[in-house]
Amino acid sequence: MEFNLALLNEQIQSESVFLDKIKKELHKVLIGQEKMLERLLIGLLSEGHILLEGVPGLAKTLAVKSLAQAINTTFHRIQFTPDLLPSDLIGTLIYNQKNSAFDVRKGPIFANIILADEINRSPAKVQAALLEAMQEKQVSIGDTTYPLEEPFLVLATQNPIEQEGTYPLPEAQVDRFMLKVKVDYPSQDEEMKMLNLLTANLLPEAVSAVVEPAHILNARKVVRSIYVDEKIHKYVTDMVFATRYPERFGLESLKDLIDVGASPRASLNLVRAAKAHAFLRHRGYVTPEDIREIEMDVLRHRILLSFEAEAEDISVEDVIQKVFDTIPVP
Repeated sequence: MEFNLALLNEQIQSESVFLDKIKKELHKVLIGQEKMLERLLIGLLSEGHILLEGVPGLAKTLAVKSLAQAINTTFHRIQFTPDLLPSDLIGTLIYNQKNSAFDVRKGPIFANIILADEINRSPAKVQAALLEAMQEKQVSIGDTTYPLEEPFLVLATQNPIEQEGTYPLPEAQVDRFMLKVKVDYPSQDEEMKMLNLLTANLLPEAVSAVVEPAHILNARKVVRSIYVDEKIHKYVTDMVFATRYPERFGLESLKDLIDVGASPRASLNLVRAAKAHAFLRHRGYVTPEDIREIEMDVLRHRILLSFEAEAEDISVEDVIQKVFDTIPVP
C-alpha cells in the first residue's frame, strides 16, 4: 500500500479544526500566554505530562482549569504541602461498621486533568505516588488496582524562587515529564490590557465545553499517524547524542560542562511532541521547525550540568542552544 501524504495532510487539516475552538474559548479568560496554552495542548494530544515552572500569578492554574472546562473533563487541583500523605492523593480504605467491611474512598488523583500545585513542597513518598500514577495510569488501593480514566494528564507546577523547605524532584523522576515549560511574565501590552479590563470592571466570560473527551482520544490516534521522515529521526538522534557525546559532533567545549546527557525518553518525546505540534499547525507531517520549536522544553530537564558549568554561570538552555546552532538542519 503506497503512502499518500497529500491524503494524510487533508485528513489532519479536517481533524484538527476543533483546536481553534479550544483556543478561542481559552482566550476568553486568558490574555497572552500563547506558548503555555500550546504546550498544554501538545501534552494533551501526545499523552505527555507537563512540569510548569514560573513565579506565582502567571495564570497557570486558570489555564489548566479552563482547558478542562473547554474539553468537558473532570479537573482536580491538589495543593502539595509538607504534611501531605500518599493516601491524601490516591485514596484509602475506610472501615464501614454497618457491613463490617472496608470501603474504598478514592482520592483526587481520579480525575482527567490534575494540577499538582507546587509539587516540590511535598515529601518523596507523595511525589512517588503521583509519578507512579502518571507512568502506570492506574492506582492500587489495598489489594485492588483501579485504572485512571482517559484522557489522563498531570500538570505539575514548581515555584523557582522559594527553595527553602522544599523537596526537589529527583532527576530520574523529572524525566517522566514530557515537557518542562518555563512560564514567563506577560508583555507590557498584555498587562496593560488586563488593567484596562479591571478598570472597566469587565469580568471574563465563562469557558464553555466545545469538545468531548472522546474527541481528544480520537485526535490522539490521528496525531500518532502523522508522518515523520527518516531525516527527522536522524536530526533528533543527532541532537540527543550531541548531549551525551559532544566531542563526536564538534562540540568539545561542552564535554566538561555536561555530567549526564539526555535519556532515550528525550528522543521518543521529541518526536511525539513534534507530531502534536504539527497537528496544532494543521499539518500531516513533521518539519525540523517543529523539532526546534519544542526541543528546549523536552531537553531542559533531561541534561545535568557539571560543577564547572555552574561555576561559569552556564545554564542548561545555553548548552542546548549551542547544540541547536551546531547540528545541521536537514
